[in-house]
This record gives sequence, C-alpha cells and structure tokens, in this order.
Amino acid sequence: MSHKKKIAFHTLGCKLNFSESSSIANELIQKGYSIVDFKEQADIYIIHSCSVTNNADKKTVSAVRQAHRKNPEAHIALLGCYAQLKPEQAAQIDGVDVVLGNAEKFDLFNYLNELNGENKKIVHSDDFKNNLVFVPTYSSEDRTRSFFKIQDGCDNFCAYCTVPFARGRSRSNSIKDTIEVFKKIAETEMKEVVLTGVNIGDFGKKNKESLLNLLKELDKINGIERLRISSIEPDLLPDEMIEFISHSKKTLPHFHLPLQSGSNKILKQMGRHYTTEFFSDKVKQIKTVMPQSCIAVDVIVGFPGETDEDFLETFHCLERVDISYLHVFTYSEREKTKAIQLADSVPSHIRNQRSEQLHMLSDQKKEFFYKKNIGRKVNVLFESDNVKGYISGFSENYIRVKTKFNKELINQIVQIELSDIDTDGVFIAKL
Repeated sequence: MSHKKKIAFHTLGCKLNFSESSSIANELIQKGYSIVDFKEQADIYIIHSCSVTNNADKKTVSAVRQAHRKNPEAHIALLGCYAQLKPEQAAQIDGVDVVLGNAEKFDLFNYLNELNGENKKIVHSDDFKNNLVFVPTYSSEDRTRSFFKIQDGCDNFCAYCTVPFARGRSRSNSIKDTIEVFKKIAETEMKEVVLTGVNIGDFGKKNKESLLNLLKELDKINGIERLRISSIEPDLLPDEMIEFISHSKKTLPHFHLPLQSGSNKILKQMGRHYTTEFFSDKVKQIKTVMPQSCIAVDVIVGFPGETDEDFLETFHCLERVDISYLHVFTYSEREKTKAIQLADSVPSHIRNQRSEQLHMLSDQKKEFFYKKNIGRKVNVLFESDNVKGYISGFSENYIRVKTKFNKELINQIVQIELSDIDTDGVFIAKL
C-alpha cells in the first residue's frame, strides 16, 4: 500500500458487533490502513449492521447514506446481520460496493484488495450450512473494559427472532482456547471484561463443557480484576452458577435476563423454554444469595395475539419481581420468522402505548434499586470520558457513579459510599 488509506467504522447493534468490529479494525491497522472517525473524510467506510428490528434496518441504510454524502468517491462495505439477511437489498443501496455476511466479514481485508479501486460490486453471504467456524474477538479501544466474544449463533429459533438465520447455529471454542484469548486481554491495561455472545449460556455445549466451568477457570487468571456476563437465558443459568458468582473473586453480581413476556400464553407462542413462574423463582434465587445484585430484564411488547389482558399479566409480573430495570423492545415483523405468519397483529399505536408504560415502570424500578443501595460502600471502575466536567464509572452491581473529572482516576477502581443522587439519577461521589 503506497499510502495509508483512511478507513472509518460505524457499528450498530449489540456488543457482539462492537467486539467484532474492534478485531477487524485491528487487523486492518496491521495491514497498513489508518482508522479515522466515522464523521471524518475516509477512503473506505465500513458499516457493521444490525437487523434485529425494522428500526435497526433503517439505521443501517441511514449510516450508508451518511457515508456516501461525506465522500461520494469512497468505497462502502456493509457487513453483518443486514448484509447476511438481505444481501440483494444491501447491494442495491446507493454507494455500497461490498456486502459481506457474518462469516465473510472476517475476510474483509482480502475483499477490499479485490476491489483495488475499481467500481464493482462484491457480494458474499453464505447461509452458514457449510460454514460454522467460530471466530473469537474482543474490543480493545477502551482502556477500561473489553467485550470478549466467547460464543456465537443460536439453536433456539424463537418465533420472533432472526438471529439463527443471521448468525447460524450455536458454537464456541473450547475452554482451553478461550483462556488463551483471555490471557491476551489480561496483558493489556484493561481491568474489566464483559463476556458476550448470542446465547452465552450455550457455551461449550458441543464440547461437553460449560459456561460455569469457564468462569471457574477465568477466576484464577491474574491481570483482569472484574468479569461481567452479558445476557443469559434464565433456563441456562443453573443454581450452581448463581452460587459460584455469589462468592467469585472476579464475576460481578450483575445479570441480564431475557423474560420477553410475563404471559405464559405469549411465552409459549414465542417458543420460549420457561414459564413466568420459573423466571420469578430464578430472580428469587439470585436475590437470596446476592441481595444487592443488579438484574436487568428484556421484554417485548406487541407480539401477535398479545391482548390487553396478556399485557397486564406482563406488567404485573415485572412489577412483582425484584428486578432493577428493563430493556423494552417493541415487536417488529421480521422476514423468515414464524411470528410473521401469526394472526391478530397488534396495532402500532397499541404497541407504542405498551412500550411507554413499561419504560415508566423501568424508571420506577431503577429509582427504587438505586435508593436501596444508599449507604452501601461499592467499588467503582472509572472510565476515561470527561462529560461536562465529570468522570463516571460503574460499581460491581452496575450502578453509575460520577465525580469531578480527574485524569488520575481513569481506569482506577475506587471504593466510595453511595449517598447523593443527582437529578439525572446518577450517584455523585465526593472524593
């Protein structure tokens, strides 16, 4: 490469995408590219897409158009789930030269070389039937925290979800190979690792290993002080794992559990593998051994056939259980899914009303959770951003704390006592 070509990334969607973008970017840097901000003029723009909802699709198309306006002469590569599910549509978006699905995107460098400045289309999107290679990735831009992909794909085929079509069947490396990558992260300055995947509770299934055994091994490795688990299915969170986390040296009391509906009727139609009673018992088990733990919950509103009574069941279920806050998703029709064939579609305005009600409930839950922690001493890992003169970070149980900006605090774990909450619902530490 005669001169360093400027390349800009824009990543949409889940932390898994961010982890993968970081690894792809690092490879391109090693190959001679220069990474610039997406807002800057670049020779090549990389859009790492999400396609979990219609809104995600719109954001992907908007990002492509933004890049094309910034530099009409630049090449644009569209990667990820949108490219996987809708390769023909992706290729027709004005400005797009390269379309790579979730398997092919890790070979981006070679596809860019194939372009060689020419005006042509490159479209590759395998259906995963013959390509189930697992590629471990981890993010490295942030000095404080790394998102480490330990699992990919899903075998569940829930009625509303395109993930098995976008990312293929569940797969992961062995514990031994996963530890080798983890040790590379431990050699950096980072103090916290977030274990990510599509369905991380499935880790090791095909190797007759388990996520619990992986956590036990990672607990022994020096260099990383804190571990968080990203979203894990409630039926794949065994009592033994809850007990282990309660006394782990590294794994933090922070859980992200998908409920999706508080109606057993709707859960069955969704193809979920548990009941609301099972979910409630799981939350109780966590809170019994870790009373101050943070439990975030995913829920979908407006699934086909969800009546007012079904929604009220969901609302009252979430109101009843001891959770910390919600991630509320409005149901979105997706091609290839079973749900798109179901009758009794919920009108959009009803979906939006239900979403607003659950967002309000989430705010109440979070306020209650924060107030329950007043007076407790927690350990906060401060991050690097200076926002309006403040630096912030998270406690073990994912409570955000801020204090006056001091660069000496960056990437430091500091014990503070939770006392004052500001108008934005963030604890203020006086150091």
